[in-house]
Amino acid sequence: MSMEKEVIDIVVEQLGVEEAEVNIEKRFVEDLNADSLDLTELIMTFEEKFGLEIAEGEAEKLKTVGDVVTFINSKKA
Repeated sequence: MSMEKEVIDIVVEQLGVEEAEVNIEKRFVEDLNADSLDLTELIMTFEEKFGLEIAEGEAEKLKTVGDVVTFINSKKA
C-alpha cells in the first residue's frame, strides 16, 4: 500500500469523511472540517502508525494531506 493511500485511509477513519472527499490537496481544517482535537488525534495516529515522532512545531506546518505524506516520506528516507 502506498504512503499516500495509508495516510488517506487514516484521515477517512479519523474524520469520518468519505474517501472520495480526500486527496493530497485537501486541507484538514478548511476542506475536511477538522478541529483542534481532530488534528491532535490525527498526529497521534500518524506517529503510532509510522513509528515516528512529530514535534508540535512540525505538526503546525502539516496543513494538507499532501504535507503529511511529504513529511512522513522525508522522515522515512
